[in-house]
Amino acid sequence: MDRMPPAKRPTGPFTPLDFQLVLLRRMADHHPDLVEGARRELGVSVAEMREANRRWQAMLHAPRSRSAASRYRSVLGEPESATPRRIGDLTCDALCWPVPLWPDLRFEVLVAPNGVVWNEWLVRAPGAPAPELETLEDLTPWSCTVDEVARAFAPARPLEGTAPTRWGLAFTAPDASGVRHECVAEFTWGLLQRVRF
Repeated sequence: MDRMPPAKRPTGPFTPLDFQLVLLRRMADHHPDLVEGARRELGVSVAEMREANRRWQAMLHAPRSRSAASRYRSVLGEPESATPRRIGDLTCDALCWPVPLWPDLRFEVLVAPNGVVWNEWLVRAPGAPAPELETLEDLTPWSCTVDEVARAFAPARPLEGTAPTRWGLAFTAPDASGVRHECVAEFTWGLLQRVRF
């Protein structure tokens, strides 16, 4: 008797939940244990996370792919806030969406006047308490964002990441005993993953 192939789970529109899985997928290289806990909290399987990432990549590389800004609007809905921001001589719009997995963070997309996305990452939500960053011991995974580390340990020097969603910062910071170290912090989607020194 021939066995029936397993039924495929129907794939509907790409949802904010799927997008959170994409964020997690990129972080799994650094902290599979944290990602596993978050995946369980969201109530999804490893296969569902892989499928969300596959669909996201397909959207990014589709022949008639929409602009990044319109893609985020189609997946995440209208932004919670849209704020003009000046960067040097240029003005852009900072679009922010809530991320239920990290309620104190927002997913921020910086959009140029011509519609081109300059940056896309996680930032602290307005009014949410920022972490106190004074020593290396305060820099724990997923505890802070790029701009928070850059401000706490200025002057920090940006470093090119190993992938489009990754960033690095070089800076000097003291440990709990006061000894200062040259450090490199690594971020995925703007969220701290690890510090090397």
